[in-house]
Amino acid sequence: MNLLRAAATVSSYTLLSRITGLVRDILIARAFGAGSLTDAFWVAFRIPNLLRRLFAEGAFSQAFVPILGEARARHAPEDTRLLLDRVASLLTFTLMVVTALGVVAAPWVVSAVGSGLRGADRAADFHSAVWMTRVMFPYILCMSLVAFASGVLNTWRRFGVPAFTPVLLNLSMIAASLWLAPRFSVPIHALAVGVMVGGVAQLAVQFAALARIGLFPRIGLGLRTAWADPYVRRIVRQMLPAIVGVSVAQLSLLINTNIATWLAPGSVTWLSFADRLMEFPTALLGIALSTVLLPSLSQAHAAGRPEEYSALLDWGLRLTLLLGLPACLGLALMSEGLVSTLFHYGAFTAVDVAQTRTAVIAYAVGLIGLLSVKILAPGFYARQDIRTPVKIALVVLVATQCLNLVFVPWLQHAGLALSIGTGACINALALLVGLRRRGAYRPAGGWAGFLVRLVVALAAMGAALWFIEQQIDWLGLQARAWMRAALLLAVVAGSAVVYFGALFALGFRPRDFRRRVVSD
Repeated sequence: MNLLRAAATVSSYTLLSRITGLVRDILIARAFGAGSLTDAFWVAFRIPNLLRRLFAEGAFSQAFVPILGEARARHAPEDTRLLLDRVASLLTFTLMVVTALGVVAAPWVVSAVGSGLRGADRAADFHSAVWMTRVMFPYILCMSLVAFASGVLNTWRRFGVPAFTPVLLNLSMIAASLWLAPRFSVPIHALAVGVMVGGVAQLAVQFAALARIGLFPRIGLGLRTAWADPYVRRIVRQMLPAIVGVSVAQLSLLINTNIATWLAPGSVTWLSFADRLMEFPTALLGIALSTVLLPSLSQAHAAGRPEEYSALLDWGLRLTLLLGLPACLGLALMSEGLVSTLFHYGAFTAVDVAQTRTAVIAYAVGLIGLLSVKILAPGFYARQDIRTPVKIALVVLVATQCLNLVFVPWLQHAGLALSIGTGACINALALLVGLRRRGAYRPAGGWAGFLVRLVVALAAMGAALWFIEQQIDWLGLQARAWMRAALLLAVVAGSAVVYFGALFALGFRPRDFRRRVVSD
C-alpha cells in the first residue's frame, strides 16, 4: 500500500468536508453574525463535540484500532466478527445511558461549559443553549458508533468512507440554515436539528459500508458475555487512561470556552470561526496522516519491525513540516484576506473580521505543534502505551492555563487561541522526546539539509505574500465578493507556486515522499 496515496485519498475527502464546513459557517455568519445567540449555539454544539472526542474519535479509537488490528492478525475472521458485535453492543448501551443523563442534566452541563450565559441579562441565551443541547445530545451516540465503524473500515484499509461522511453533517446544517431556520420562532434553533439529522446520516452511511464488507455488527443485549471477552476488557482498560488523556485536552477547551463567555459578546463565535480555518491544515494533513499511520504503525509494532516503525514516524514528521510550515506562514500573513473573503457578509461586520483575524494569527503560531501531535501521539498508541501521552497531557493542561493568565488579559479571546497553540507545541516536543528516549523513533539522515532547504523556500514564500498583502484592501472589496474570492485564490495559488517552485529548485521531488508498507 502506498501511504502517500492513502493519505491523499483521506485528505481529498477531508478537503471536501472542510469546504462544505466553510460554506456552512459562511451561511451562519451571514445569517446570525457574531452575537450572543450565536455564542449560545456554539456553546451547545461544543458539548456533544467534546463528548464525541472523549468517547469516540479520541479515547475509543486510540484503544480500539491497535487491539482490533492485533485480533485480526491472530484470530480467525469469525472470532474477529464476534469481537465487533460485542464491542458495538457494549458501546451502544453505555452511550445510551450517557445520552439520557445528558438530556436530563442539560441546564447544569451548559452552566459548566458557558457560565457567562447565566447572567440575568442573558437568560434567553441560556435557555436557547439548554434547548439546543438537549436536541443535540444524542449526536454523541451516533458519532460513537460512527467512530466504531471508522476504526473497522480504516483497519481494513477502507479510508474513503470515514473521510467522506463528515460532509453529510455540513450539508445537513446548510439545509437547516437555509430552509429550516425561517420556520423556527428562534431561527438558530434549526441548526441543532440539522446537527442531529447529519449525525444519523453519517451513521447510516458508515454502517452501510460495513455491510458491504460483511462486517455489519449485530448489536444485542448480551452485555455480560461481551464484558467477559478478554479483548473487550483490554479495550476498556486501554480506554480508561485514554479517556483521562482526552479529557485533559477537552477540559482545556472547556475552560477556554467558559472564559470566552465572560469576554466580549461574540468571543466564542470569533474563536469558532478562527478554529474552522485552522481545521483545514489540521484535517487535511494532521488527521489524514494520523488516520493512515496508526494502522501501519500498529502492524509494524505487532510484527516486530522497529526499523519500519521508526521510518514511518520519520516520514510523517517530514511531510508534516514540508506542508505544515507554509500553512502556518500563510494563515498568519493572509489572515485578513481569508477572514474577509469567507465571513465578511451580512451580519458579520468589519469589527468581527478584525477580532477573528487576531484569533487566526494566534492559532497559526501553534499550528505546527497541533499537526505534530497528530503524528507523534499514534507512535505511543500503536505500542498500546496510552499512559505516557496522558501524563504529558496533564502537564500541558496546567501549562495552558498558566499561559491563559498571561495572554488573556493582554489579548482577550486571541490569548485563548495562543495558549492552546503554545500548549500544543509543548505537547509535541514532550512526545518527541519520549519516543526518542524509548528508542522507538530514530531520525533518519539528512534532517539538517532538509530543514535548511525548507527555510529558504519559506522565506521566498513569505516575502511574496507580505508584498502582495500590502497591495490589497480586503475589507474594501466587500461589495465585490467574486472579485475578492478570485484574488484570494490567486494569492493562494501564487504563494504555492513560489514555495513549491523553490523546493523543486532546491532538489525536492514528489517521489522522495512516497512510502510503501506491507499490505495485509
